[in-house]
Amino acid sequence: MGVIRRKGTGLALAAMLCAGCAASGDGNAARDAESGNRAPAASKPVASVPITRPVRNDFLLQGDMRQGGLVRGLAPSDTVTLLLNGSEIPLAADGRFLIGFDRDAPPTANLVAKRVRGADIVRPLGVAAGDWRIEHINARATGSAKTSAEFERRRASELAQMGAARATIVRSEGWRQNFIWPVKGRLSGYFGSQRVYRGEPGNYHNGNDIAVPTGTPFVAPADGVVILAADKPFTLEGLILMIDHGNGLSSVFLHNSRLDVKTGDVVRQGQQLGAVGATGRATGPHMHWAMRWRGAKVDSLLLVK
Repeated sequence: MGVIRRKGTGLALAAMLCAGCAASGDGNAARDAESGNRAPAASKPVASVPITRPVRNDFLLQGDMRQGGLVRGLAPSDTVTLLLNGSEIPLAADGRFLIGFDRDAPPTANLVAKRVRGADIVRPLGVAAGDWRIEHINARATGSAKTSAEFERRRASELAQMGAARATIVRSEGWRQNFIWPVKGRLSGYFGSQRVYRGEPGNYHNGNDIAVPTGTPFVAPADGVVILAADKPFTLEGLILMIDHGNGLSSVFLHNSRLDVKTGDVVRQGQQLGAVGATGRATGPHMHWAMRWRGAKVDSLLLVK
């Protein structure tokens, strides 16, 4: 019986304590209610403020507005189509673009932006004339071909390979980069110069020649994709390498002694591509670096000056 009484007493005490806790809790809640202490209400979401970007009502252009020059640009806001002399040119999603002027470009050009809203924006451009040299070269006009017949026989295939390479469409952002020299050395030939081969006038020089010893490594001036890496020397170009930098801009490297990349390779700026040589129509070892923008021959020297 004593045990039973202690157990009952304990249960009663526990019941009293629990009741006290509940009463205490209810009392605190009541006091909080009386004093105005309430749980904070859930905060409402703050409406986002739209980011406003400055509106461009004209072109922003930077570069050389001259024959052989290359210009980087930013189109007016809301531009959907860009035209140069009536032909559509590539326009990146961020509004950036390139335009190039051939060595024989006329003195004026017309740049037009067609926009989603508003009238077209037209910018007339003046193209300064180049000052071209005359260079006499002690080499056969037919290059490594010993006769005109041999040259004609080999040349058709070479032109077809270069044409197919230039028709290749690749994706690269190398055109946005600041270009670097593929190799550094003495300049021995200049873009735009009229060439005379053993007294016979030839085409103008479409690149810049950098004289360095055979075997000197050369690198990619910017990111790109290899669109042609010849497996044997061409009659004039020798062992030729072509790289597309995107947006219609490409580099060509001639007279090489060795190539370290193959067609289809993605290359990065500064990556070694091969070694300088004197293959094809060359009087000595040098790197011939030429550039094109959508068929227009432009001066590579202007990109690294």
